[in-house]
Amino acid sequence: MKVSEIKRIGVLGGGIIGSSWSTYFLWKGFPVVIYDINDQALTLSRNRITANLSYLKDKEVLTEKAVTDALERVLFTTEISEAVENVQFVQEAGPENYAAKQALVAALDRYGSPDTVFASSTSGLLITEIAKSSKYPERCIGAHPYNPPHLIPLVEITKGDYTDDTTVQTAYDFYKKIGKEPIILKKEALGFISNRLQLALYREAIDLVLRGVCSVEDIDKAVCFGPGLRFAFMGPNLIFQLGGGKVGIKGLLEHVGPSIEMWWADMAEWKKWPEGSREILQEGVNQEMANRRPEEGRTTDEITLWRDDKLLKLLKLLNKL
Repeated sequence: MKVSEIKRIGVLGGGIIGSSWSTYFLWKGFPVVIYDINDQALTLSRNRITANLSYLKDKEVLTEKAVTDALERVLFTTEISEAVENVQFVQEAGPENYAAKQALVAALDRYGSPDTVFASSTSGLLITEIAKSSKYPERCIGAHPYNPPHLIPLVEITKGDYTDDTTVQTAYDFYKKIGKEPIILKKEALGFISNRLQLALYREAIDLVLRGVCSVEDIDKAVCFGPGLRFAFMGPNLIFQLGGGKVGIKGLLEHVGPSIEMWWADMAEWKKWPEGSREILQEGVNQEMANRRPEEGRTTDEITLWRDDKLLKLLKLLNKL
């Protein structure tokens, strides 16, 4: 499959991620067929996509005509065969379990073209396992976005034991062409890259709260107004390189290495959620939301809109919009 041959996209699953992916594909001019299990789910998907596109219009990213044209290019269906026929690229966004994703691969095997790329939005399941019963495992990849996919550029591409390298390259080139920032894992890893990094940070964040070092709200402030500001445009390796000045990352880590080893020795290593941690975190987040300024939003919906406004401004700053 060549990138130039990708003309129509099937999205399997119309939830938050599937609807966001669909928004992006429609924004970029592709006809999209969205599959979900019932009309209620599809109505929710339609409403989400319409709201996403309308938001982009309100922010002058899209014109009113572009929104109208985009909505005319989308088809909603409860027939899996209709969603995978005559499409060249499938973005799977179904439930996060092997059985559900294997069933969607099987449907593509049965009703679609053997050349169609199957890209799973899994947050970290193994592609080898997802594709193990497929007739065409060579066309199956992981393509993990970050939420919301229609705004955040990252796509993590991973292959299974039987994935063809040409499929990986096609997916990479396709995502790059439509404005994403794809990265390719050299080998499979549960959770991919970003989620592993995020959860390593989050485990220590939880542990600091449980140990009484700080509050949930202070954890978020520490990340947001400290390293998070730099993370928006530099990764940790480049940050340490600059921190080392003329001696670079090597010199910096040689200098602070002994101190870092003391920190590591004192950091969390648990592998199971500590009892009561979820309740403590929810209580802390509820308090944090109540403490926000009204103009920043205090409900989930209000904060989501505030987040998207900030993301748009940041994307413009980074020339990614």
